Amino acid sequence: MRRIAMMMCAGALAFGATAPAAAADPGADPRPGGDGRATLTGFASLPARTFVPGSPPSGAQLGTTPINGVTPPFPGQPVQGFSGIARRGDGVFDVLSDNGFGAKANSADFLLRVHQIKPDFAAKTVRVLGGFNLSDPRGLVPFPLTRPDRTLTGADFDVESIVRAADGTYWIGDEFGPFLLHVNGRGELVDAPIELPGVKAPENPGLGGAQPNLGRSKGFEGLARSVDGRRLYPLLEGTVSGDPAGTLRMYEFDLRRRAYTDRRWTYRLDDPSHAIGDAIAVDRHRFLIIERDNLEGDAAKVKRVYLADRRDRDGDGALDKTLVADLLDLASPAGTFRFPFQTIEDVIILDDRTLGLLNDNNFPFSSGRRPGSPDDNEFITIRLARPLHADDRVYR
Repeated sequence: MRRIAMMMCAGALAFGATAPAAAADPGADPRPGGDGRATLTGFASLPARTFVPGSPPSGAQLGTTPINGVTPPFPGQPVQGFSGIARRGDGVFDVLSDNGFGAKANSADFLLRVHQIKPDFAAKTVRVLGGFNLSDPRGLVPFPLTRPDRTLTGADFDVESIVRAADGTYWIGDEFGPFLLHVNGRGELVDAPIELPGVKAPENPGLGGAQPNLGRSKGFEGLARSVDGRRLYPLLEGTVSGDPAGTLRMYEFDLRRRAYTDRRWTYRLDDPSHAIGDAIAVDRHRFLIIERDNLEGDAAKVKRVYLADRRDRDGDGALDKTLVADLLDLASPAGTFRFPFQTIEDVIILDDRTLGLLNDNNFPFSSGRRPGSPDDNEFITIRLARPLHADDRVYR
C-alpha cells in the first residue's frame, strides 16, 4: 500500500471557471517522485456570517468572549460546518452541517440541518436555496433528546457524512454512537438509530459506565454509497482500541437487510496524527478519501485526496492508496492555490476529471484563510491530472 503516485495534469484552467481554458502546462511537480499537479478550476464562497432566515439564536454555551472577531451568542442558526455533500441535480447540492460548535456540551441550541446550496463559479458566490432540520417525530430514538419537540441538536448526534438513496431518503453517519441515521426528504427519522456492533465512542448514550473503545467524536466521518445503491461503506475517523495506530475501519452495511455484513477493510493513515474528512465510491472497488492533518493556514502540511482501492493488490492488509490531489499545491493561472483549512470534509465527483471540495469552517473557530477572521464556507472544483474511469452510476 505504498503505491502513492501523483497524477499528471493535462492543462491549467482559468481561476473561477467551470470549463477548461486554453491548455497550458502547469509545470513539473518539484516534490520527490511527483510528476504533476491537480488544477483549480472553480471557486465560490459563502460568507461565514450566514444564518438560516427566521431561525432561533444559537451559541449560548460559547460564552460572550469574541472568537475570531465574532461575539456569541449568535442571532440565528449558522449555515456552517459542511461535513457531507450529496448531489440533487441542476447544479444544486445537499450539504450537511455537523453538530454545531464542536462538542456535545456546547451544541444543545444548534439544530442539525441539511442545506440546499447552489454554487455560482462565475460570480464566485454560493446561494442557499433552503433546507430542512433533522427530527424524530415518531419517537424512534430510544434515549432522551435535548428538545421536547424532538428536533435533533448537536447535543444529540454529531452528524458528519451523508448519502442520498435512490428513493430520495438520506443515510447519515454519526460520530457520537457511532450510529447510522435514516431520514426521509423532510429530515424525519424513519428508522431507529443503527448502532455499530462492538464499537462505542465516549458520547454513546448506551455506554452505561463501560469503557469506550473509540476516541471522542471519532465515529463515521465518511459514508460512501455503493454504485449499485445496495450497500453503504461507513469509515471511522478514529482507530478502535487494540487496532494498530493510524488504522481506520471501513465497514459494509446492507441496505436491504438493514444490517452490517461480516466484511471489513482497513484504511491506513500516512501518519497516526492525521484524520480522514470524507469518503465516496468511484466504482465497485475504489473510493476517494480525504486525508488531512489537524493544522490550518500556513501551518497546514497535509490536505490530500487519495484514490483508495480495497482489492489490496500489494497484500499489506490495507487499501492501496494513490494520491490524486494535494490541496495545498493546486495549479492555477494566478500561481499555487492552497486550500489550507483544518477540516476539509466534502468531496464529490462532478465529471471523470473534476472533483468538488468544500471545507467545514467550524464557525466561528477556524481561521485558516485569514488569521483572526472566521473562515467562509468555500466550494472549489479541481481538475485531476488523469481520469478516474469512474462508474457512470456515481452521478445518480
